[in-house]
Amino acid sequence: MDPVRIIEIKESIFADNDAEADRVRGELKRDKTFLLNLMSSPGSGKTTMLLRTIETLKDRLRMGVMEADIDSAVDAETVAAAGVRSIQLHTGGMCHLDAGMTEQGLREIGTEDLDLVVLENVGNLVCPAEFDTGAVKNAMILSVPEGHDKPLKYPLIFTVCDVLLINKIDVLPYFDFDMEKVAEYAHMRNPKLQIFPICAKTGEGMDAWCDWLEQQVKDWNR
Repeated sequence: MDPVRIIEIKESIFADNDAEADRVRGELKRDKTFLLNLMSSPGSGKTTMLLRTIETLKDRLRMGVMEADIDSAVDAETVAAAGVRSIQLHTGGMCHLDAGMTEQGLREIGTEDLDLVVLENVGNLVCPAEFDTGAVKNAMILSVPEGHDKPLKYPLIFTVCDVLLINKIDVLPYFDFDMEKVAEYAHMRNPKLQIFPICAKTGEGMDAWCDWLEQQVKDWNR
């Protein structure tokens, strides 16, 4: 009896995706468009944070938003109502976007006249972190009600992200959330991680985040 062949499909899938992601970044550089991949759990405040970011930056940057969900167009309609070009991406049940899906979205939204495109990835802390979308930078939101131990439980997303936005700081008095501990745990995973405490609802901390993002876009588009 011949030995059973073992084929490492996962490694091949990731290698192919990484090559496509590099190609997407090359095209974004050519078009002078910055792509931000935004990840978080459902209910962390991604869309509210985006609306605040749009309010602050839409007169300074030409912006577009790609909303990824398994179904519905609720978020894309909300963002479009804020006056920003927006499209909805349906993943067909998949819990993440890869570089190929992102490229399709970029083709549909059009990048030639946009300085910044934000990809609001599917809501969870596991699958989206595994796939390089071709984004220039990765950002994630962790909301106070989720707890300060998440960098210990979900290490990959903290490792691949450039920015951690700690949202809903207005409810800190009501939760057992330790800001020093979350920073310590996050920097264990990624010493270079930028951390911005924010409240998307009230706008607290949003200026520092938006200033950082605007500078990143300008540096990329030079």
